[in-house]
Amino acid sequence: WNRVRFGTPLSCLSPSTLPVCSQYTTGQDIQETALHSTRADLPEKLAQRILARCDLCLIQEVRDAKGEAIPTLVKDLNSFDKSHAYSYVESKRLGKKTYKEQYVYIYKKDVLQVREHCQYPELEGGEGTNNDTEVFSREPFIVRFHSPTTLVKDFVLVGQHTCPKTAMKEIDELYTVFNGICKKWKTENVVILGDLNAACSYITIKGFRAVRLRSDPKFRWLIGDEQDTTVRQKTHCAYDRIVIHGREMISGIVPDSAKPFNFKEEFHLTEEEALEVSDHFPVEVDLKPIHRYLLRHEL
Repeated sequence: WNRVRFGTPLSCLSPSTLPVCSQYTTGQDIQETALHSTRADLPEKLAQRILARCDLCLIQEVRDAKGEAIPTLVKDLNSFDKSHAYSYVESKRLGKKTYKEQYVYIYKKDVLQVREHCQYPELEGGEGTNNDTEVFSREPFIVRFHSPTTLVKDFVLVGQHTCPKTAMKEIDELYTVFNGICKKWKTENVVILGDLNAACSYITIKGFRAVRLRSDPKFRWLIGDEQDTTVRQKTHCAYDRIVIHGREMISGIVPDSAKPFNFKEEFHLTEEEALEVSDHFPVEVDLKPIHRYLLRHEL
């Protein structure tokens, strides 16, 4: 690849279910996969193809208490796509009560390197305090990556899955998280992504305008309000977002590359079949390559 692509695969992950990202696959590829797959393992096969599309993926709603699903997934992914070496970094299990989730970043370690990571509010020298954790149902998981083949060499990803009932409050508090990142790591190249529940009945127009992450023009919302990131035909909501900050980051994005990946249409699935993979479409964006890397691949 001459670009780095990252996205937000969204799925409930337990030992019996698998997540999705995005994969550059034709309908014929899927038909061939189906011929060699049972109904039970087709979601797994599709997930592998979908994940291999991205150089970096955020997976949310990982609910595997035994800690077996992600290592198995990455092992299978490395067997499926031998052209890259996949690795992962995961958060601790998060949640206020007995319901716990994890954030997991799966990435191609021959393309990207993890520099640092922390679990909010563990931002030394930043604004995060223990009181801030009362705002989030699942505190953001923050990872700093190095990307040697793109114009943007270093950037920070902030994964967040908001609670629908407190979505606007949590999105607003991400502004505080951003300030903490700037102080801790001295960078403004920040990407906030995930299921922010930033649409439909979970927000109000007036309230959303007051959200700092929304009202500050330095933040670019790459997935627009008019987009649909849901699989079900009866809904049309841009729940899942990619929000970026920093001049270098903004100029380093491939124009018009940010979009939901409609794997239902791409793979010619019924709604029922698609829902076995995920009830949300992944959202994705590409980073521009450095010129010498691009030229090397074009020769």
